Amino acid sequence: MPGELVRVREEVPARFGVSSRYAKWAGTPAPPPTGPGPAVLFERVTPGAPGAEARAVLMGLYGTRRRAAALLGTTPARLPRQLLDAVASPVPPVRVRRDRAPGRGELAPDLTALPVPVLTDEDAGPYLTLGAVLATDPETGVRNLSVHRMCVQGPDLLSIWMVPGRDLETAYRAALRAGRPLPVAIHLGLGPAVLLASCCPASLVPPGTDELAVAGALGGAPVELAPCRTVGAEYIADAEYVLEGELLADHAPENPRGPAATPEFLGYQGRAHPSLPTVRVTGITARDGAILQAVSGPGHEQSVLLGFGMEAAVLGRLRELDAPVRSVLCHTAGGGQLMLVIQWERKRSSADDEVVRKASESVLEEFRMAKTVVSVDEDVDVESDADLWWAMTTRMQADRDVVVLPDREGFPLDPTQSPAYSPALSAEGRTAKVVFDCTVPFAQRDRFHRPRFTPDGS
Repeated sequence: MPGELVRVREEVPARFGVSSRYAKWAGTPAPPPTGPGPAVLFERVTPGAPGAEARAVLMGLYGTRRRAAALLGTTPARLPRQLLDAVASPVPPVRVRRDRAPGRGELAPDLTALPVPVLTDEDAGPYLTLGAVLATDPETGVRNLSVHRMCVQGPDLLSIWMVPGRDLETAYRAALRAGRPLPVAIHLGLGPAVLLASCCPASLVPPGTDELAVAGALGGAPVELAPCRTVGAEYIADAEYVLEGELLADHAPENPRGPAATPEFLGYQGRAHPSLPTVRVTGITARDGAILQAVSGPGHEQSVLLGFGMEAAVLGRLRELDAPVRSVLCHTAGGGQLMLVIQWERKRSSADDEVVRKASESVLEEFRMAKTVVSVDEDVDVESDADLWWAMTTRMQADRDVVVLPDREGFPLDPTQSPAYSPALSAEGRTAKVVFDCTVPFAQRDRFHRPRFTPDGS
């Protein structure tokens, strides 16, 4: 569609050049002035290595909910339901011989020759912000695909931050117990079904479920896998770039020069970890004319990618409770995780007042990341911030419609979730959670009638 893609043809540096130009389109929670905008293809981005070839970088492909859903031939309202269907009816990936996979060229295993962006002058270095890691647990044989924050520490070395207890970290621990590194394939540039599946939370795609099988169902065809050249791992055959390597027992500081990592999805500068596992890159392959895909950490795009899976998980849970849910939206102001808008079906009796209130509270209790729930009626446009603020202003009284759940498990990247901010919190990563019930009480429904404008036929 017109205006959906901007091409930047002049040469720009990977260090600050990409991020500074994209900033005006990054969207909340990036710092203002900004707003969601087009996908931006930087056609000539110069890497950090002197004399390295300029290569293409894409940012913002998923920068609006509508565009992200359209890439899968659907709408934002339908996509969470399609994700639930894909989890229920997965399509397993298929293996192809390397000579039957799409053609790829071999590059020198030198990360400094790739156009990996540096976002700010505080960053620890160039970051793979959309690197999807594929690995297989050596004990269980379970395959996992997940996106992780990885910092370039040298020509063939990355540090990697893995959320403790998630599948990749579990597979890594299993490899350590066996006394060997974990072979991995890191993908930079994947199709929308695969990338979206890799961003789904464990509450939707539980341990033991193959994200690639979910992607196959979502995309309507099995994902093709091929064997890596330099390590005993598989890679996704149509990826733009593939970094082959081994996740080592060795650790390194994320930023030996300072306290900052790279901007996080909640809009604040990330804090560097003092010690992280490392990946030794053993080979790099790329498609002809490959495009490296990246995101701006505190931008609309990352929130969109994280949000759809969370919406599906919450929608599925509310269905299990037989709650009259119509739709769920993870607002990008909460990074696609912390703020949820729940739209309810039209109330049929006064009993639904309590059903809506209790179901909203249950979401906060059951989903650790959820901090704020805004509940609205079926006549409110959940995609419109103006309509949401209108509903909050005219359909809520704070003394009766705000419910606070104190001192619950939360998410420490939110800087308010700390006893230093609120002494009522018992530990770091604890938070007060809140429901704003902006639904009309059943008995009052006739007083909240919105006008309807009839077309005049012209």
